Amino acid sequence: MKATAKAHPIQGIVKYHGMRDEELRLPYHDSISVCTAPSHSKTTAAFDPELDADEYVVDGEAVEGRGAERIAAVVDHVRELAGIDHRVRFESANSFPTNIGFGSSASGFAAAAMALVEAAGLDMTRPEVSTVARRGSCSAARAVTGGFSHLKNGMNDADCRSERIETELEDELRVVAGMVPSYKETEAAHEEAAASHMFENRMAHIHGQIAEARDAIAGGEFDRTFELAEHDSLSLAATTMTGPAGWVYWQPRTIEIFNAVRELRAEDVPVYFSVDTGASVYVNTTAEYVDRVEETVADCGVDTRVWEVGGPARILDDSEALF
Repeated sequence: MKATAKAHPIQGIVKYHGMRDEELRLPYHDSISVCTAPSHSKTTAAFDPELDADEYVVDGEAVEGRGAERIAAVVDHVRELAGIDHRVRFESANSFPTNIGFGSSASGFAAAAMALVEAAGLDMTRPEVSTVARRGSCSAARAVTGGFSHLKNGMNDADCRSERIETELEDELRVVAGMVPSYKETEAAHEEAAASHMFENRMAHIHGQIAEARDAIAGGEFDRTFELAEHDSLSLAATTMTGPAGWVYWQPRTIEIFNAVRELRAEDVPVYFSVDTGASVYVNTTAEYVDRVEETVADCGVDTRVWEVGGPARILDDSEALF
């Protein structure tokens, strides 16, 4: 009863903000994202009747507090589905910096869900596994199905699950990650969102944004897709900044990258910025222009990485287990 899985983090294209049900992590509206590779999380999980208590380790450190509660929500759901009560040993490691706005909770919980489901002997499709991962993070549901994926809103697991959007953009897209370290509280931001006076306006706007994004992605329209992602980044930030705490996650170098991207676009380079909750920036471009774009982002004084589109979460063989 042991398995190891790997999943890629996500960049939000049309992001979700706020949860209708915090326990089941049911969002107020649909969301769309794209996985970024080779960045990944790897997780090994083992159900062991000899253990006296669950053990959770991430990047070499024991997880406690709210982090442990979120992992436990996924673990307990898998135990319930499988009809087992064994304690679990759980270890996860990330190949990229975490908690700076690059979707580590998405890849982490997606890999966790895949490993736990496999270790428990459950036979589930990836959309079904996405409902397990969602209990840790809504974004993780989309990391399970990979590529460009759409998490649909709903009040139950039959409806609120992720599906892959087939598109030619998977071969064309290159993502230059501009890393701007700045601690963030994504979960608290979701709690704040519904209290913003702009939240109802975002809700009224988001359904049309989802429909347009799906159409653009399915049609392989690069500029239309990532212009929408850039616009949605600004909409998300406006909602966050007008919550009760008035959080502003962006840093001076975040704005510098925004301006550099717009200057490149004025020179007819196909390039758009995108941010989730945090200060770091995704800069979306094509394979033809990626070197020029990476040089420009690096000139803003930040570390960069170049990512491509990542596939779905998958099970690894025993030789890659973390324990």
